[in-house]
Amino acid sequence: MAEIKDPENTILMELKGGTVTIALMPDVAPQHTERMKELARAGEYDNVAFHRVIDGFMAQTGDVEHGDVQHGDMEDGFNIRMAGTGGSDKPDVPAEFSKIPHARGSLGAARSSNPDSANSQFFINFKDNDFLNGQYTVYGQVIEGMEHVD
Repeated sequence: MAEIKDPENTILMELKGGTVTIALMPDVAPQHTERMKELARAGEYDNVAFHRVIDGFMAQTGDVEHGDVQHGDMEDGFNIRMAGTGGSDKPDVPAEFSKIPHARGSLGAARSSNPDSANSQFFINFKDNDFLNGQYTVYGQVIEGMEHVD
């Protein structure tokens, strides 16, 4: 088990295959880090699907509005077509670009074409995706359990 150096800024994500440990980067992206912690503490990420998975690229999740596969978000239940189109009821978070690369296991803020439109969704890179550097906020790194994301 990885040594957790900063429990306050560590996310434990339970996947079917096991636990994924993510170290958040409050010194690099404080607003994104705080948003994730706020939503996680409120249970907003519980049962939210990975709605966009591109082999060899990344896996995206975090649509707390439309992504809950256990409870559904509409009266008729979960709708995969809606997953990925929503966010939280909180305001969007402005970009916090840094020199941290989009390396394998890094956590990036998903957003629309507007750099300041990140909200609750995020992605985990399956490999080094340097072409994303400086375009999407990096605010975490998987430190254990990447095999479960894979």
